[in-house]
Amino acid sequence: MRVRRRPASFFTHTSLYTLRVGGALEGFISLLDNYEMSTGVAETITPEELQENQHFLDAILKTAVMKTTHRYLASKKLSPSDPLQFKKQLFDIWFRMYQRDRTGAEDSCGFEHVFVGETRAGKDIIGLHNWVQFYLQEKANNVDYKGYKARDNKDTPDADDHVLNLQFSWKGLVKPLGSSFIGVSPEFEVALFTIVFLMSTEKTTKAVVKVDEYLLEIVVCRHGRAIGTSYPKMISSNNRQ
Repeated sequence: MRVRRRPASFFTHTSLYTLRVGGALEGFISLLDNYEMSTGVAETITPEELQENQHFLDAILKTAVMKTTHRYLASKKLSPSDPLQFKKQLFDIWFRMYQRDRTGAEDSCGFEHVFVGETRAGKDIIGLHNWVQFYLQEKANNVDYKGYKARDNKDTPDADDHVLNLQFSWKGLVKPLGSSFIGVSPEFEVALFTIVFLMSTEKTTKAVVKVDEYLLEIVVCRHGRAIGTSYPKMISSNNRQ
């Protein structure tokens, strides 16, 4: 794999991905402005923001992928069979606040880190493994797309790409390499990362899965009983026609 430089906007350059807002995605987007960007700054969660969390969970739990996920996890005794208790479990995994920075403040949660992104010490970008947030931040001129790490001999992303390793800067800070699913739904990512999280109690779990033509390593790191980070890592795409 090698780095391909692209001066243009990623989504403008590819013209492949269209954001169709509605249902769970609409609820997902409403959560993206609920957090402080910097770790070490205590989060203040308002009653309205808590309600938005609940609405998002309600929306994804109505989807086929999350219903299947719930049945699977309940069959493995990893989740309660009661839907309300499963929803509470998801809240604790993704939205329960915890201390990421050593300041003593509850400054982070799994959802913020994975889907929104954070900065550390005003120097580093951490997290931000979600294509919708990347898309919206790029539209707002907060993201400067630097390029991507190509598979095989490809010169450009195409419509078959669902995982990319991107290089970008966000509000002036550079992330040398960040991996993300592209074009998938938020409920798909929540489902996949939750399953990997609950299948192991290790600090870091790496599960190799095959999605379409891709052989992926799904990396999930724990922060106590919550997700610390999670992201896909492309191993190969040898089945491409």
